[in-house]
Amino acid sequence: MPEQYIAKDNETGLEVTVTGDFPSDPDDRVRIARTATLFTRLFATILATDSESDRRHRFRAIETQLEIAEALIREDIAEVQRLIRETMTTMGVTEEQLEEIENELRRHLNDLGGPDLLSGQPEGDPDPV
Repeated sequence: MPEQYIAKDNETGLEVTVTGDFPSDPDDRVRIARTATLFTRLFATILATDSESDRRHRFRAIETQLEIAEALIREDIAEVQRLIRETMTTMGVTEEQLEEIENELRRHLNDLGGPDLLSGQPEGDPDPV
C-alpha cells in the first residue's frame, strides 16, 4: 500500500505530497522527508518571486539542476555534458569558449592525476575512435 509524505511551507501554505512505496530504512525515510521539504521551500521561494521573467529563469535553473542530478545518479555522463553545454550556451557562452573551458578542465584533471571525466567514457575504457 502506498505511503505519503506531505511537506508544507508554513509561510505560503504551499504543500507538496510524495506518494509511493517507501523503503523501511529510517535513514531513507529521513532523506525522503528532507528532500520533499527542501523542494517545497524552493518551490515556494520561486513562486513568491514578483517578476514573471525572474520566476521563469529560476524555474528553468532548478529544472536544469534536477535534470543534471538525475543524469549523474544514472551515471549518464554524456547527458550531463549535454545539459551543461546547453546551459552554458543559453548563458551566452560560445562553442569556442566551451572548448577552451573543457581543455582547461582536462589539464587540471590530468595535473591532479584524476580520470578523464570529460570523455564520456567509463574509467579505464579507451578513448572513442
